[in-house]
Order: sequence, then structure tokens, then C-alpha cells
Amino acid sequence: MAYESGSLDATLAAAAGQDLALMAELRTALLDSAERQLDLLRRARCDGNWQVAAMRLKGLAASFHAEELLEAAEAALSAVPGEPGAVREIEQAIVRLGWRAPAQA
Repeated sequence: MAYESGSLDATLAAAAGQDLALMAELRTALLDSAERQLDLLRRARCDGNWQVAAMRLKGLAASFHAEELLEAAEAALSAVPGEPGAVREIEQAIVRLGWRAPAQA
């Protein structure tokens, strides 16, 4: 399975230096936070909750330079709450970031 590298890896390396354990911890923190926001998106039933979760996800992705996740979050901002395609794009971006299987709703 492919994963996103480049900007994200450079960002993690800049933050952690040569400390591989810290790099892994930062990646885990990113994935955990992204999965929490994805869960909130899945449960959102109104525009406000959907927008807040998508904006948080966008900010998280931007802070880690996770470009694919950033683009998926931006697409979600234009989607209606619960849009399956938007949720699926975010799930796939998270999987590629950390080699995790998507959580089931």
C-alpha cells in the first residue's frame, strides 16, 4: 500500500531530528487526531458540526504538511454533511498517511 511522503516526512524530520521514536509518536498523534475528526464528520448532522470538523481536519493537515489530507478536508468543506464521497476521501488519505485500515462507522 502506498503512503504519503515528501512534505509530511520532511515536517516530521524537522520536528524530531534523528529521533525515530519521536517521529513515530508524532505520526501517531497526527493519525489519532485525524481519526477523531473523521469520526466527528461521520456523526455530523448539521452544517455547523460538519464545517467545524472539516476545518479542524484542514488545520491539522496543514500543520503537518499532509497535502492529500488537506485537499480531502478542503473538499469536505464544500460538501454537504454526511457526503459519502468526502468521508471516503478522508478515510483513504488517513490510510495512506499511516498504513492503517479505515475505521468502520
